[in-house]
Amino acid sequence: MMNEAMTPRQQRGLQIAATAKITRKDRIFTVPSQTSVGTYKVVYVAGTYCCTCPDFELTGERCKHTFAVEFYLKRETAADGTVTETRAVRMTYPQNWPAYNAAQTTEKESFCRLLKDLVADVPTPDQKRGRPTLPLSDMLFSAAFKVYSTVSGRRFMTDLRDAQSKGLIAKTPHYNSIFNVLDKPELTPILKALITKSAMPLRALESNFAVDSTGFGTQQFYRHFSAKYGKDIDKRDFVKVHAMIGCTTNVVTACEATERYTGDAVYLPDLTRTTMEHFDVQQVAADKAYSSRKNLEMLDAEGIKAMIPFRANAVAVSQGHIKPSQAWEKLFHFFQLHREEFLAAYHTRSNVESTFSAMKRKFGDTVRSKTRTAQINETLLKVLCHNIVCVIHEMHASSVRAEFSLER
Repeated sequence: MMNEAMTPRQQRGLQIAATAKITRKDRIFTVPSQTSVGTYKVVYVAGTYCCTCPDFELTGERCKHTFAVEFYLKRETAADGTVTETRAVRMTYPQNWPAYNAAQTTEKESFCRLLKDLVADVPTPDQKRGRPTLPLSDMLFSAAFKVYSTVSGRRFMTDLRDAQSKGLIAKTPHYNSIFNVLDKPELTPILKALITKSAMPLRALESNFAVDSTGFGTQQFYRHFSAKYGKDIDKRDFVKVHAMIGCTTNVVTACEATERYTGDAVYLPDLTRTTMEHFDVQQVAADKAYSSRKNLEMLDAEGIKAMIPFRANAVAVSQGHIKPSQAWEKLFHFFQLHREEFLAAYHTRSNVESTFSAMKRKFGDTVRSKTRTAQINETLLKVLCHNIVCVIHEMHASSVRAEFSLER
């Protein structure tokens, strides 16, 4: 049983030690940041800790990163007074190299085939006037293929002409036509439905899920006043993605793209219900941003095990006029009395971080579009491309049969 009197910094340090990758070189430990991209250096010498994070530099007191290193080492004193040092053992997953090589060497060809099949049933809206438009399915194929290529619209035209020669599209559109279709608001719900549909071939492999949000940068900047630094600061604007992912294949089963300032907790119920339409959801892991009475009650009512840690000021029994919640109290006591067991299950949430990292490394962490509607649609296309790549990998690793025509 864990110590009940742990401070908030110790609790956050325990979470980092359980879910993050801490590396060591002699007496220097590299600890990932919980709130931003990057790492901090923790130096441990003769029982004292020093950290490069702003919290340690500002207060001079031990921060969560130093506690993470302490839990990572887990120093124990034997009965005879000797001190032994035990390092945390991290689980490793063997790579199926034949399947990986087969998936990588045929990925582009398989991607185009699956994408064509996936968008084939998208209807083209009726046109009453103007020049005849290309089928919406062809425009969706072109836009998704362009995002997959990661090159500019002009340089992408060679790939698009090659796609036409193979019969994947009826006619090669102008690159401006690809930009224009992304600027249509009615495209957003179609893309979200395609993301869910693209994950369905993997539904037999997934039962545990994780939810989180991330940002994809745009070409615009915004200014805000920083109370910490006492001045206005320019920051890059971004589109926020809320995603539910499967912890086995890292496929995205439900997704929302919103403005940067939207909260996280309100999207958990809809993401869960969308996933439940096609998947057997047994467990959902999320960070403290999703810790709310409404979310826990929703998951409990659906028979889903919630792996969501509590905030430092959380209490077991409701206070004031709020009616007590059995779901809240049940998970709160499990969180307090079985912390190690909870963190072992909560560790699955790291899969969503791996998913976002892989998505950004492969398809870029920024979008090229200028308008907000196009930026949201371009971001959703990155998620769609990621899903198709996950399906291609499982076709070789798990012998998944991926024919989207069977999912209609």
